[in-house]
Amino acid sequence: MPIPTANPLDRLRLVQWLSPSFPIGAFAYSQGLEQAITDGVVTSPASLENWVRAILTFGTGRMDAIFLAHARAPDADVLALADLACAYASSAERMLEMMEQGRAFGRTIAAITGEAQPALPFALAVGHATRGLQVPTEEVLQIWLQGLAAQQIAAAVKFVPLGQTSGQTVLANLGPDILTLAQSCATAPLSALCSVSFGADMAQMLHETMDVRIFRS
Repeated sequence: MPIPTANPLDRLRLVQWLSPSFPIGAFAYSQGLEQAITDGVVTSPASLENWVRAILTFGTGRMDAIFLAHARAPDADVLALADLACAYASSAERMLEMMEQGRAFGRTIAAITGEAQPALPFALAVGHATRGLQVPTEEVLQIWLQGLAAQQIAAAVKFVPLGQTSGQTVLANLGPDILTLAQSCATAPLSALCSVSFGADMAQMLHETMDVRIFRS
């Protein structure tokens, strides 16, 4: 449900910036999902839904949402947050994904707005760029997490492969989880940062050793 205090034009800007068509190269990354598919861990809509829900609830989805929320604070030290985010990166590919997408996002935002953007990990780049948008942080996180889930699902639809309808069904099923997570992460302290998605972290590490691969992570 739309939040009445959000500025309609700012909401449109937010949707544009977090759209899959925004040129950050998100299609090139799978966060280890390609390895999980290769290993037979994700083979169906049900197993994909479980995988993405775990990423959102216990892994990089939750971590990035908390970082993004803190980067939106007017007095946020985004460079210190960037150091912390990099320290939490679980693999070389995770670091590459955060930084490359963050730089691409910042370049495009700078070109659109005329305002220089610092080089930051992707979640922090989004948080910093959306500080001036009159959109509640909870709503920003809803769209951010929806985009992350959609990215993972698109990778599986392409690589398992799964039908488009199955992918859309999985995304719809994750809606309640996304709303709950956005609400909790919008006000979570940095002390709440943690990740227990060991399977996804290991898959991303193993992905670095694949001889033939479609995705960069």
